[in-house]
Amino acid sequence: MKHLLSLESMPREAMDAVLQAAAGFKQHRNNPDRKPLSGQTWALIFSKSSTRTRVSFEVGIHEMGGRPLFLNANDIQLGRGEPIKDTARVLGRMVHGAVIRTFAQRDVEEFARYSGIPTVNALTDDEHPCQVLTDIHTFQERRGPIQGKVVTFVGDGACNMPISWIFAAAKLGFELRIAAPKAFQPSVEVLRRAGGRVLVTEDLSIAASGADLVYTDVWVSMGKEAESAERLRVLEGYQINADVLKRAKPDALVMHCLPAYRGKEIDEATFESHADTIFDQAENRLHVQKAILDWMVR
Repeated sequence: MKHLLSLESMPREAMDAVLQAAAGFKQHRNNPDRKPLSGQTWALIFSKSSTRTRVSFEVGIHEMGGRPLFLNANDIQLGRGEPIKDTARVLGRMVHGAVIRTFAQRDVEEFARYSGIPTVNALTDDEHPCQVLTDIHTFQERRGPIQGKVVTFVGDGACNMPISWIFAAAKLGFELRIAAPKAFQPSVEVLRRAGGRVLVTEDLSIAASGADLVYTDVWVSMGKEAESAERLRVLEGYQINADVLKRAKPDALVMHCLPAYRGKEIDEATFESHADTIFDQAENRLHVQKAILDWMVR
C-alpha cells in the first residue's frame, strides 16, 4: 500500500512518476475514460483552514471518478478527543483513502498505520509534500529539468515548506539555498538527514545570486499567530523584491505557495509581475495531486 506522508520518505522513482504523470493529467483534464477512483470515497480530514488544498483535492477526486467526503476535525469525534488511531480504524473500514491536513506529523503517520488505507499528507507542521511536488512540476513546465538548478527560499527557513524543499533537493539533484535569520533556520538534524546541496545563510544577496527560482512563503504560518509581532520584526528585510531579483538570473522564476501578504514576504510589484507563474503554480495543485492519487492506487 502506498502513502504520501513526507518527501523524506518518498522514493525518488515515485517522485519522478508523479511529476511525469502530472503533465498528462493537465493536458487531458477532461478525459472521461480515465477514472482510477471510480466507485471510491476519499475522506478529507482538515484541522487547518484551506483554500487551494481543499478545492484541488475535492475537484481532483471528483474528476477521477471518486467521491470526496470533507470532514472538519472539529465536527467529528477527533475534535472531542478521540484518539487518531481509533478514528483511523473506523474510517479505514468505510472509505478508500484519506487526505489529512493537520498540525502534527505523527497524526498523519499514525492514521496511515492504523487505517489500512492510502493516506496523503496535505500539510503538517513538518512538511508540505504536495505543494513542493507542485512547485517542482511548475518549474519544469517552464524551465525544463530542475536537476542542477539553483532554488532560493527566502523567509522562515524552519517551517514546513523549506523542510520539504530540503528533502526534494537531495533526491532530485538541485542546489537549495535558504536565506533566513538565525532564529528561523532549519535544524542541523534535518540537514544531516537529508544530505544534498543545501546552503543556509543570513545573507540574502548570497542566497539569491544566480538563482533559477526565488521562492517565499508567509512569515506567520498557521498556528504561529501568537508570535506574529516577533516574527514580523525578525523577518523584516527577508523580502522578495526588485533588488533581490537583480542578483538572480535574468529569467529567474518567482513563486509563492499563497496566500501572499504583499509588503511583507514579497512586495506588490514583484508579486504582480510574476502572477502568471504564481497562479499557474496554484492551478497545478490540482493536476499534481491527481497524479499523486493515481500513483497511490496503482
